Amino acid sequence: MNLVRPTLILAALAAAALTACGQSATPTAVAPLEINQGTSCSLDGMLLADYPGPKAQIHYAGQTDPDYFCDTVEMFHMILNPEQVRAVRGVFVQDMGKADWDAPRGHWIDANNAWYVYGSKRDGSMGPTIASFALESDAAKFSAEYGGKVYRFAAITSDMVVLDGGVLHDSIH
Repeated sequence: MNLVRPTLILAALAAAALTACGQSATPTAVAPLEINQGTSCSLDGMLLADYPGPKAQIHYAGQTDPDYFCDTVEMFHMILNPEQVRAVRGVFVQDMGKADWDAPRGHWIDANNAWYVYGSKRDGSMGPTIASFALESDAAKFSAEYGGKVYRFAAITSDMVVLDGGVLHDSIH
């Protein structure tokens, strides 16, 4: 029995099904989207525009709009400790070398290529945050002024982005 013809038919049907679903073999590039007054955090519903410090967005495959985060710590937490494993198409943070710390807008950069300062005295929406920068020199300048250490994306670890709000470190007297 010749299996070539049934195999070709199945391959053609599979290709047609993928085309009908709008999927392609090559991923399309994503670009960051700007926040507005009503943009809320995907984790806690906080309005991003109401809080200081760097924001972040993750673009997931199969999802039209990105998940926004009112703090880079939340973004890193989702990347390093995902509740669900989902394909990521892009991750963006704000360049705090250009954005206004108290009311950051625009200046989105690829999170994977950014420089980060962990352990500074500057707070974001959730308290201590991880400041993000396009340039190492801006990160070093920030670190010299506000403290903290400069890291690359891959050097941020899950123990640096715990979302317990410090409650586990409180003690009752």
